[in-house]
Amino acid sequence: MIVTVQPSILTGTIHAPASKSSMQRACAAALVRKGKTIIHNPGTSNDDKAALAIIKEMGCEWSIENGELKIDSNNAFIHSQLPTSDSRLLTINCGESGLSIRMFTPIVALSKNKITINGEGSLLKRPMDFFDEILPQLNVAVNSNQGKLPLQITGPLEPKNIEIDGSLSSQFLTGLLMAYAAAEATNVSINVIDLKSKPYVDLTLKVMQDFGLHVPENNNYESFTFHQPINQSTNQLINYTVEGDWSGAAFLLVAGAIAGNITVKGLDVNSTQADKKILEALQDCGCILSISDAEIHVAYPPSGVRGFHFNATDCPDLFPPLVALAAYCNGTTVIEGVSRLAHKESNRALTLQEEFAKMGVEIKLQDDLMMIKGSALKAARVHSRHDHRIAMACAVAALKAEGETIIEEAEAINKSYPDFYEHIKSLGASVSL
Repeated sequence: MIVTVQPSILTGTIHAPASKSSMQRACAAALVRKGKTIIHNPGTSNDDKAALAIIKEMGCEWSIENGELKIDSNNAFIHSQLPTSDSRLLTINCGESGLSIRMFTPIVALSKNKITINGEGSLLKRPMDFFDEILPQLNVAVNSNQGKLPLQITGPLEPKNIEIDGSLSSQFLTGLLMAYAAAEATNVSINVIDLKSKPYVDLTLKVMQDFGLHVPENNNYESFTFHQPINQSTNQLINYTVEGDWSGAAFLLVAGAIAGNITVKGLDVNSTQADKKILEALQDCGCILSISDAEIHVAYPPSGVRGFHFNATDCPDLFPPLVALAAYCNGTTVIEGVSRLAHKESNRALTLQEEFAKMGVEIKLQDDLMMIKGSALKAARVHSRHDHRIAMACAVAALKAEGETIIEEAEAINKSYPDFYEHIKSLGASVSL
């Protein structure tokens, strides 16, 4: 799909999309706890759909009624084998979701069945050596495609004292924490070296608590210790509301900061989501910003926005909207954390540098730093590289360019924010699909 964006001024009020980080974790927790769950404000992105397909394959029943997602995991077989009359080979497909592959693999490894784990698109190229190294230590047999998908695993996973590397992604840890809780781990610890994205671990622990799962002791993010497990009740109905998504809303907020006067509702300012940190960048760049529990108002200031310094090590998904913001800032913006971008849907550091260069923006990469020189953006034809956040960053940057911007493979947004173009159109953006 090709999308054309014309220079536009945004005004009005918009509600933030549902958080796929919250939604996917809720699906995993609903599977793990075994019982009935109602999820309010469920997400509809491709990553959310992948999570729903996985829990269905693992024996959960679910339906959407009146905008609510109802899940029954009483007959899920993560702790058992398929019925003897069922000869299916279990296969789960994670789509292009990095969170799903990293979170659900340890969880489904609780099953005694042989399970094939696959994905699509860029996920097929991402390294999965973590599972080859860690799962055999937990009594899980693993066969991978030289550290890539597809994986074949055979459990059941047995919680043990282990040490893992947390520098690539915290999502591996999320899966292990939930799997250990489901397996009623007792007096065992997961030691973590160089953990990144700590706020996402906080989100995981909060979801586990909300679902009544066994939450481990957090020892300053260096280890997580499971003590005596709690007695889980499968009779208690769990009601869980998916948070508004700070990751998707970051693009809306940046759009307001460079090309508008808008209000965004549905965001929890007390959220554990890492990308809430976008508020720091907006404050530092000097845009008009008003924050309350109910809404966030953001607008472009008469004097323009200025360059800023930002550490995105724990929130690497903010790089694309931050680059769109920095492109219009007076002076040079410096963003730390480039090393976190290599294994995303694309190599985002290089992709941002190359695609924004087409719009006249100079981006330099030096060690772990990205330096963006603010300038007037020109009309261009850019490509999403099949990366949802690149597509949205280009669309936001296009709102104040000196002509129309054409985005190729623009449907990449469906991975996380399928309503993005319609949402910015509702605020006044001139967008044609």
